[in-house]
Order: sequence, then C-alpha cells, then structure tokens
Amino acid sequence: MTGLGHAAADLVPALLQTIADVLPIILLLFVFQIVVLRRPLRNPGRKLVGLAYVVGGLALFGAGLEGALFPLGRSMAAQLTAPDFLGIAEGVVGPPNAYLWVYVFAAAIGFATTVAEPALITVSLKAEQVSAGTIRAFPLRLAVALGVAIGVALGTYRIVTGTPLYWYIIAGYLLVAAQTIWAQRIMIPIAYDSGGVTTSTVTVPVVSALGISLAATIPGRSPIIDGFGLIAFASLFPIISVLAYAWTAAWVVRYRRRTRRREDR
Repeated sequence: MTGLGHAAADLVPALLQTIADVLPIILLLFVFQIVVLRRPLRNPGRKLVGLAYVVGGLALFGAGLEGALFPLGRSMAAQLTAPDFLGIAEGVVGPPNAYLWVYVFAAAIGFATTVAEPALITVSLKAEQVSAGTIRAFPLRLAVALGVAIGVALGTYRIVTGTPLYWYIIAGYLLVAAQTIWAQRIMIPIAYDSGGVTTSTVTVPVVSALGISLAATIPGRSPIIDGFGLIAFASLFPIISVLAYAWTAAWVVRYRRRTRRREDR
C-alpha cells in the first residue's frame, strides 16, 4: 500500500472517532435551540455544511498529528539528546548546559505553535475589537508566544535537571500575584485567559509530545512523572509575559508623555 493509501486508511478511524466526540456537542446545541429556546434553526443547510467542515478539519488535524508531528517531535528529541550529539557517554545525563540546543528547539517550537494557535488568533482579534484598538492583536499574540517559548524552554530545563515541578509553578504564581497588584485592570482578565486559549489544538499535542519524548530519551527520567508538566509551563508563563507587556507598554506611554511635557516647556 502506498503512502497515500496508508493516509486514507488512517483517516477513516480518525473521522469516525471525531464524529463520536463531536456528536454530543451537536445534540446539546440542537436540543437547547429547539426544546429550550423553541426556535427553528436559521439556514440549517449552511450550519450542516459548517459542521461537516469542523468534523473533517478536526479529523484531518488529528490524523496529521499522529502521522507527522508526533513522530517528528520524538525524532527531534531523540536526536538532540543523543550521546554522540551531546558529547557525553552512553547512559549518562550530561550537565544542563550540554542541552542548550534542546532548550532552543523547545523555545522555538513553543513560539511557533502559539503564533499559529487558532484560539489565540480569535481571542486577540476580539480583544482588539472590543477595546477599540487599545489592545493590539498582533503584539498581544507575540507577548503570549514569547511567554510560551520561555515556559517550554524552562520546562525542558526542569526535565533535564529533574527538579520538582511544583518549585517552578509556585514561584511562577507568586510572580503572577505580584504582577496582578500593579497591572492595568483591563489587561488582567486577558492575561489570565491567555494561558487557557494558548494550550489548545496546536500547542498542546506538540508540546506534550516533546516533553514525553524528551523524558523518555534522558536516562533516569520518567515519561509520566517528568514528561508531563510542560503544558503547565505553557499555561502559566503567557500570563506573566502579557502582564509584563502591559506594564512595559504603560511605562512607555508615561515616559513619552513626560518627554513631551518637558519639550513643551
């Protein structure tokens, strides 16, 4: 069977599984529309076509993850942590600085997947629309992506060193609490929501595959105990980066105002 035949054979189970997963949501929406609201559906044909697009897109996305991104993540983690690449002996955990390219790859993949995250794109555009342009969509996406990049890189460092996860999470939320006290009120809910919308369809599968594969290839690490947890970093650090971005932007505005006042004098 050719590669195209294998892809088609894998797509059918993915499509059936996606239909089974989405069907309860569809039934719930229809029941509330017809039974609770007691109103007929407007443009039912268009809605059915849209649902077919959603189901087909999710099935293709899931099949693509299993066929390409997951194997690629495992392959990259295995190659970046190979003893000959790191220059260490077989079965030995090298010093943390030996895994520099692992951190770089983790930061790059975290940044790239976040920028392409559909949920984040939608939320950032809505934030710009609701705030009448006060909050810009693209800078907000960059701030969130930078936070994910830092968080995933730090999470891979934790896997390499084997330090407890809760140390980083407690310290991170203490920093968030301190930032919240001085943050602009308009940015607090957006920052807190950014962690949730970031860990969605694109970021979660790729980042989790990276963490599990990395823990499986480093001697003495457990894919379950050490591999999971990168998503926690990807959820926490966007909050920190967005609040830092808001504070920096407010400081720049105040600085420019003071500069103009001095020039006017």
